Amino acid sequence: MSLSLEQYADFLDTRGLTWPMPPAPQPVKARPHLAPLPGIRAVTWNIYGTLLSISSGELLFDHPHKFVMETALEKTVQEFKMWGSMSRKPGQPSEYMKQIYDKVLSEQRMAPSPGEKHPEVQSEKVWEAILKKLFQKDYKFDAGFFGSLNEYSRKVAYFFQASMQGTAAFEGAGRAIEHIQSCGIEQGLIADAQCFTLTQLQRALKAQGCPAKVDLVFPQDTRALSFELRGKKPSDRLFKQTLGAFARRGIEPEQVLHVGSRVEKDIAPAKKLGMKTALFAGDKESLQATPEQLKDAATRPDALLTDLTQLVDMIVPK
Repeated sequence: MSLSLEQYADFLDTRGLTWPMPPAPQPVKARPHLAPLPGIRAVTWNIYGTLLSISSGELLFDHPHKFVMETALEKTVQEFKMWGSMSRKPGQPSEYMKQIYDKVLSEQRMAPSPGEKHPEVQSEKVWEAILKKLFQKDYKFDAGFFGSLNEYSRKVAYFFQASMQGTAAFEGAGRAIEHIQSCGIEQGLIADAQCFTLTQLQRALKAQGCPAKVDLVFPQDTRALSFELRGKKPSDRLFKQTLGAFARRGIEPEQVLHVGSRVEKDIAPAKKLGMKTALFAGDKESLQATPEQLKDAATRPDALLTDLTQLVDMIVPK
């Protein structure tokens, strides 16, 4: 039987591979605003930059530093033995793969997205398209180990991303999630994410000593992830989908607190739909907020956190 993505990630751990280090959070000069928020019956989270610390502050398809991007592509080509099915041109394998990757990524970004102002690209579809090009030159993979083409593409996407950007849970993320869960309060995810994101989140929480199971804490119907909806924030489709799930539980928008690190993509759309909001200002790399946004009633968060554990004192049992 082929490995699941989670099992594949565990398998990679046994090989002693070298990955980019997760970034150390850069403190923000900010004073927390921790007004009590009574009546909260659900909490939704952004992932990258809020629960997960990540280099560059957000998930990237193309790293701005050439060396990092080339290294990630080189490792991917070697790991999955792609070079034998690539046209042999002068230069390093990463150089030619970069041309293929850029072309496919551009095609994916230009694909029609009816009714969505903020279309999202699916990382596994980028790699699936690349693999299909390699199949034309007799590329093969072990389906018994990796699974179907779609499953294999997800594993390639995970490996490439892990080779490009290190991730780790922000300090206090696990404690905050466990506290909210212990209060009997529902939780959800509203986030720009990819097929491997939940695996990264589960592994990061485990590394922090948090026993919470992502699939149990964040039920599928309260998760709105950009790669599944094919739209990314600030698209309000993500927020509306999760609010719809909570509405079926009898929870109104004003009873839902959204925690995020970007005013335009998290706070503004949540407030527009009537949700309570908390801005996480625990990392300068991830925080996206201007003084003007923090003063404007339309974008000003209800709370400002400099540490995720501050939610413990704000959220009380229902």
